[in-house]
Amino acid sequence: MADLERIAEIVAYYRALDERATLRHYFRHEDEEGGRWFLEAVPERGELIVLRQAELTSAGQLHRYSWEHLEDERGGLTDQAVDPEVDPLESIPAEEFRRAWNR
Repeated sequence: MADLERIAEIVAYYRALDERATLRHYFRHEDEEGGRWFLEAVPERGELIVLRQAELTSAGQLHRYSWEHLEDERGGLTDQAVDPEVDPLESIPAEEFRRAWNR
């Protein structure tokens, strides 16, 4: 039962962040295998927390993660804050993220 309670806490945390966010940042990253990652992040206590993540594999498969779908057998929503000053991320417009998310 502890695992279910922990998952419920995680979902509640990300959902609350999503619902109260007034500022959002969007990023893209290409990995070594030719896949593309699209991230939507919000500021929280001096960090950027990823709320939605779309992964488009080099084979054209799309995997989406958010508080509504944290993980599956292929992967999951990152639990690490992102830092565009350090991480190899490119800022993108919100519309580019939405196109990838809704693909």
